[in-house]
Formats: sequence, C-alpha cells, structure tokens
Amino acid sequence: MRLTPANKQVKRLLPPALQVARPRPGHRPRTGGIAIPGRHPRTHTPSTAEAASWAEVLVRHQLLHAAVLAPTGQWLFQHRAESPVQLLDDPTAVVDLAAEIQHDIRTRRNHAR
Repeated sequence: MRLTPANKQVKRLLPPALQVARPRPGHRPRTGGIAIPGRHPRTHTPSTAEAASWAEVLVRHQLLHAAVLAPTGQWLFQHRAESPVQLLDDPTAVVDLAAEIQHDIRTRRNHAR
C-alpha cells in the first residue's frame, strides 16, 4: 500500500501537516535545535470518550500501567504497578498526559539518533 502521494499535484492538495518533507540530496539536518515543534493550542475541550480512548491506548502500549475513570469524572492512573495511584481532575488532564508521554518518547527517540 502506497501512503505517499502519486504525483506533485496530489501533494499540493494535502494539508501542510500531511505533506511528506523529503530532504535534499547532501542536506544534513541541524543538530542541537528543537527536535519537536511546540504543540498547537487546543481548539476544543476533550470529551470523556476522547480521554478514555487515549487512556486505553496508553495502557495497551504499556506506557501506563492502569487508567480508570472514577464515578466522579476524575481519572485514577498508575505509571507502573509498584508506583502510587495518582489522580487527574478531568478529560483535559488525561489528554495532556498523553501529549506529554508522546512528546517525551519522540524527544528521546530524536536524541538517540
């Protein structure tokens, strides 16, 4: 299955975030700069369903040991089985936690290269 555009005309139709940047021959990326650009400001408040989806993904990929929605709307989570249970106030905090974990993973991956 081919995920890159078949021709340049199709590439121009894609939003900039989906366009694949190809390095120029002989081009070496700068080192020491910002590896990952900053996050875009949130345009909506995350729903409980969105937070539940992120929590499920984090647990499934073993980035969190557990994440459970409490009846009060708060979230209980554990990083590892032996770590203490922590509390997140709302769905926004769960989505922010997922973003922090993603950013940490991507930053470590870029530094290891």
